[in-house]
Amino acid sequence: MAHFQYIALDAKGEQTTGSVQAASEAEAIAQIRANGLYPTQVVEEGKGALNTTSTRGKSTTGASKKGKSKVKKVTKGKVKPKVMMVFTRQLATLIEAGLPLLKGLTVLGKQEPNPVLKNAILNISDSVSSGSTFSESLSQQPKLFNKLYVNMVRAGELGGVLELVLERLADYQEKANKLKNKIVSAMVYPMIVMFITVAILVFLMVVVVPRFRLMFDGQDIEMPGISQFVFGFSDNMLKSVLFLPVIVWVALIIGALVVAFKAWTATEGGRAKFDAFKLKMPVLGDLQRKSAISRFSRTLGTLVTSGVPILQALKITGETAGNDVVTKAINSIHDAVKEGESIVTPMSASPVFPAMVISMVDVGEETGKLPDMLLKIADVYDDEVDNAVTAMTSILEPIMIVMLALVVGTIVLAMFLPLMEMINSLDG
Repeated sequence: MAHFQYIALDAKGEQTTGSVQAASEAEAIAQIRANGLYPTQVVEEGKGALNTTSTRGKSTTGASKKGKSKVKKVTKGKVKPKVMMVFTRQLATLIEAGLPLLKGLTVLGKQEPNPVLKNAILNISDSVSSGSTFSESLSQQPKLFNKLYVNMVRAGELGGVLELVLERLADYQEKANKLKNKIVSAMVYPMIVMFITVAILVFLMVVVVPRFRLMFDGQDIEMPGISQFVFGFSDNMLKSVLFLPVIVWVALIIGALVVAFKAWTATEGGRAKFDAFKLKMPVLGDLQRKSAISRFSRTLGTLVTSGVPILQALKITGETAGNDVVTKAINSIHDAVKEGESIVTPMSASPVFPAMVISMVDVGEETGKLPDMLLKIADVYDDEVDNAVTAMTSILEPIMIVMLALVVGTIVLAMFLPLMEMINSLDG
C-alpha cells in the first residue's frame, strides 16, 4: 500500500489537503471521493510534490514544464455545435472500444475535415503526449471547449469514466443544439415571408403600377383616395432613381441603430435591461423563459451527474446561462448553497423559476435524485419549447399570409378602381 497526498475541494468549494493509503492512484481517488471530496491533485509520496499555488482546474498527475512548452498556440476560429457533438461522440466511442486516448485523438485529428477543429485536436494531442491531462489540454483551447466541457472531462478523468462523461456531453450538445435550431427555425419563416412581401411590393410599385398609371393620363376620371396614395407612392419611388437614395438612408439609419443597440447591450446595465425585456416580451418572452430553464436544468443536471461538485456546477451553469437575469438568479442559488441552504429556498425567491420546477427540485433533493430530476425538468421544458414553437409557427403562418394578401390586394385594388371608373364612363 502506498501513501498518496491530495488537494481537494469540499461541498462548499473550500480547499482541503490530506493523505490516504491505497494500492493505486485510482483507488486513492475513489477513497477521496467517497469522503465527499472532489480531488484536484493526487500525488504518490516520493514521486512528486503537490502544487499549492493553484489547485482549481489542475491535473491529478501534473505535467512537466518542458512538456507544456511544446503546446502550439491557441486555435482561432469557430466550429459549429453539430461538428463538436460528432467529435465528442466519436471520441467516446473510440475510448469505450478500448483505444487509448492519445491514439483516439490522433485518429480523429487525421480524419477531421474542419481545419479549425483539426488544428485544435492536433494541439490537444501534442499536449497530452507531452504529459498534460486531457482536461488541461482542452482548457488551452477556450474558444472551442468551454468551462462546462473542461470540467465535465476533468470529473470523468478523476472518476475513471471518461467515455461515459463524453457520451453525456455529446447528448447535452445534441439536445442543446436541437433546442436552439427549433427557436431559430421559428424566426426564419416570418423573415422569409417579410422579404417576399417587400420584394413583391417593390416590383409592383416600380414595374406594374407605373404602366397602369400611364393608362389614366389625360382621362377625366376621379381618382379614389387609395389609388392616389398608391400612385403617389410609386411616383416618389421612381423620382428617387428607383428609390436608391431612400435605401441608402434607410440602411444608414438601421446601421446606426444596430451599432447603438450593440453598444448599449455591451454595458452591464443595458444587457441586464434587455435580458429582462426578453423574458417579458409577449409570446416570445415565455419561449425565452422556457428555453432558459431547460438550459439551466440540463447543464446543472449533466454536471452533477458527471461528478462535478454542486457549487462548481452552479458557477459554471451561471456562466453559461445566456441571460443576465437567469445568471443572477443562479448566482443567488450558489451563494445560498455555499452558506448551507438548500437549492429550493433561493429558487422560490426568484421570479425566474415556475412553481413546478421548484417542486420537482425539492422532490429531487429530498429523495437524493437531484441530477435525475433536473434532467427530467430539461426534457419537459424541451417539449414545452417544441410545442410553443409549433404553436407560434402555426399562428404566424396565417398572419403573414393575410399581411401579404393585404399588401398585394391593396395595390391591385388601387389600380383597378380607376380602371373600372374609366370603363363605366365609357359605357355612359
